[in-house]
Amino acid sequence: MPATNSGPLIQKGLSMDLNLDSEPAGSLNRMRLLLCGDVMTGRGIDQIMPTSVDPILFESVVWSAVDYIALAEERHGPIPRNVEPDYIWGDALPLIQAMSPDASIANLETAVTTSDDHERKGINYRMHPANVTCLQAAHLDVCTLANNHVLDWGTNGLLETLGVLHSAGIKTAGAGRELREAMTPAILPVGQRRVLVFAGGCTDSGIDPGWAATPRGPGVHLLRDLSSRTVDGIAQAVQLVRRDNDVVVYSVHWGGNWGYDVPEEYRTFAHAMIDEAGVDLVFGHSSHHPKGIEVYRNKLILYGCGDLINDYEGISGYESFRPNLRVIYFPMLDHCGDLERLDMAVLETSGFSLHRPTAEDVDWLADRLAEVSRESGVGIRSSGGNLLELFALTR
Repeated sequence: MPATNSGPLIQKGLSMDLNLDSEPAGSLNRMRLLLCGDVMTGRGIDQIMPTSVDPILFESVVWSAVDYIALAEERHGPIPRNVEPDYIWGDALPLIQAMSPDASIANLETAVTTSDDHERKGINYRMHPANVTCLQAAHLDVCTLANNHVLDWGTNGLLETLGVLHSAGIKTAGAGRELREAMTPAILPVGQRRVLVFAGGCTDSGIDPGWAATPRGPGVHLLRDLSSRTVDGIAQAVQLVRRDNDVVVYSVHWGGNWGYDVPEEYRTFAHAMIDEAGVDLVFGHSSHHPKGIEVYRNKLILYGCGDLINDYEGISGYESFRPNLRVIYFPMLDHCGDLERLDMAVLETSGFSLHRPTAEDVDWLADRLAEVSRESGVGIRSSGGNLLELFALTR
């Protein structure tokens, strides 16, 4: 696809250089973030760790988390047990080290708990607290929790999750012991600047309305709708804590598991978050595969980052989406929080670990994401190896 020099997305540079940061982290001129979608380290993933919870499940056809390992092994061969904390990240770790992000943010879609108080919802994810080391292995700074699995093992499971993550040095956003905490951002000092991470989730992602945090009770920050009133409430929360030079990220768990369509309501909400709430980057997730991207008024909108880690390798029926392909997003933001460049690392999951994909897989994903992002005026292309880059389309 043709590129053009129209707009700062191109003028600020899109050449692939993993060592382009000559300035200190968090300088007033630029900042690189790491964003990854759903990290689902419960169920089968938990069972290959040295310490794991009781594998019992309450699903309609699967009653043990160990069965998800067996299903994956039927497709890809033996999966090791008692793995090291960094095993699940595989080839992602040297890439992350090379990119050297100033702040790393993931949506953690599992409870970290030994609670047995399961919600009667069919699918329940939990990871043993001892396995929090697998999150530390990737040096995650923030886990957003406003999603449809963090309360899978009840209120006690949520409270334990919060305690375990905080004790491990990982900040959280989007869930709390009461509504105020659930709406409070994770604050990351980065050099002379700060990154503020807010999070909310929608019922159309599967969040039970009863999971909403209240002024006196624990839960998630539930977005009951995407109306102007909801935007106003978020804007007020941002204004309470934002300072000059802060970067504001809003994490939102929305929509179903499969499909590339972005409802107009989502676009309107994302634009309003930028126009009215002072958000610099909208970080969307819930779908099991990556979705389209938009740059609006020089601000990045990721409508769906897809899953990064899960135990779905043995599940069939959605091959057309190539759900084995995963993406880590590395946006570079300038001193205003505007997008300067976006690099995306494509990985493939096999054996519950991330690996470099084939060139054909990288090209396929580049073409697919370009197709579903075209109406937003941006293109996506391979930039060498397993990396993709964003560019502005000719108008």
